[in-house]
Amino acid sequence: MAWIDKLVGRSPIGPMQEHMRAAVACARRIEPLVEAMASGNLAAIQSERNEIDDLEHKADEIKHQIRSHLPRRLMLAMERRDMLEILDNQDSIADVTQDIAELADQRGMKLPPGLIDPFRDLAARVVVACAHAERIIDELDELVETGFAGREVARVEEMISELARIESETDELQDAACRKLFAMEAELGVATVYWHQMVLWIADIADYAERVGNRLRLLIAS
Repeated sequence: MAWIDKLVGRSPIGPMQEHMRAAVACARRIEPLVEAMASGNLAAIQSERNEIDDLEHKADEIKHQIRSHLPRRLMLAMERRDMLEILDNQDSIADVTQDIAELADQRGMKLPPGLIDPFRDLAARVVVACAHAERIIDELDELVETGFAGREVARVEEMISELARIESETDELQDAACRKLFAMEAELGVATVYWHQMVLWIADIADYAERVGNRLRLLIAS
């Protein structure tokens, strides 16, 4: 992790962007995990969990390096507290993805046919939200260089508004998945509880992605 030490020594922006890339790489594994559950392939589910665990561990390493080396006062247009709040939301993307994979693996969760399409649709849109949030964080160095002013701010604000729209779509897909799930409650029995938790967690990933953008919007407005 020596390269991170060098980056943090100059500026925490690079490591923040690297952490976001690691968190989103973790979230991208939701789609193959859903496919593994759809096929009922327990070995594939376990393999996806292992992959997600490795990616989450990488994100945690970067997070700890940032927290350990972040000075109390930054010579930036951002306060230390602002950086840590954005970091926590980024980290939650990876953490919740890991929670989903653990539950899928521990219970050997095989998607009922009636839930496959709703889960696929929700997971796909959640990944789009995370990728969009990653692009916003990639603009962070430009924002800092311009002092959170000028043309770059307007462009990032548009990106944040688009992220909010995408997250709203995930809310709608979450609602559709829940309605389908509860329509199958008599068939699924107690497993309904676990599938419902999984729907909520998958949607939460997009929510944390949106929070990253919202926290940046507050910085721009201040």
